[in-house]
Amino acid sequence: MSNPPFRNIDLDQVHPGPDGLLWQHAAGKPRASLVLAHGAGAPMDSDFMQGVAERLAVRGVTVVRFEFAYMAARREDGRKRPPNPQAQLLAQWREVHARVRERVEGPLAIGGKSMGGRMASLLADELAVDALVCLGYPFHAAGKLDKPRVAHLADLKTPTLIVQGERDALGNRQTVEGYRLSSAIELCWLPAADHDLKPLKASGFTHEQHLDSAADAVAGFLRG
Repeated sequence: MSNPPFRNIDLDQVHPGPDGLLWQHAAGKPRASLVLAHGAGAPMDSDFMQGVAERLAVRGVTVVRFEFAYMAARREDGRKRPPNPQAQLLAQWREVHARVRERVEGPLAIGGKSMGGRMASLLADELAVDALVCLGYPFHAAGKLDKPRVAHLADLKTPTLIVQGERDALGNRQTVEGYRLSSAIELCWLPAADHDLKPLKASGFTHEQHLDSAADAVAGFLRG
């Protein structure tokens, strides 16, 4: 039996805590906790983010989401904005990690979708987190194969899982296999999937199946 479709969430009905954190608690005692940041263009409660958080909670992982300042401002007035400068994004990541670390016991991982995961990857070693999880890593900007964003990934020490679609326009399998990546990085490839882990219809897979596979991989990785 397939999983039910994503819930369509009205942004006005989402109520993070007073600290701006949105918690998806694991069923029972959590095996690990994961702070998950959104991508550049969608909020922390997008269908993708909600679908991943719900699946991981069922699998014993508590997921904590937050929004970068530019996205939080968009929630207030509806105006689209570009992401904040990288230094501001990283500073906010540090603050969120510190707040969550005070509230959870056991292993704590950080990561995110696309840009959120890339920012987390720049801080993983600095923050000495237990693990890093990236969903659709932007190995390069769209159409800019000549400008890869991988220099820091060659020496990364934090155990890392990257779940990537084989036809991701920001890093497909053929391109990524040509990079020199740290031995701490494990890649989980989803057949015929794009940057949002959506497969081609002709592949025989569904998006829900791929998100289930991603959740299985992440939960297994964090348990390990």
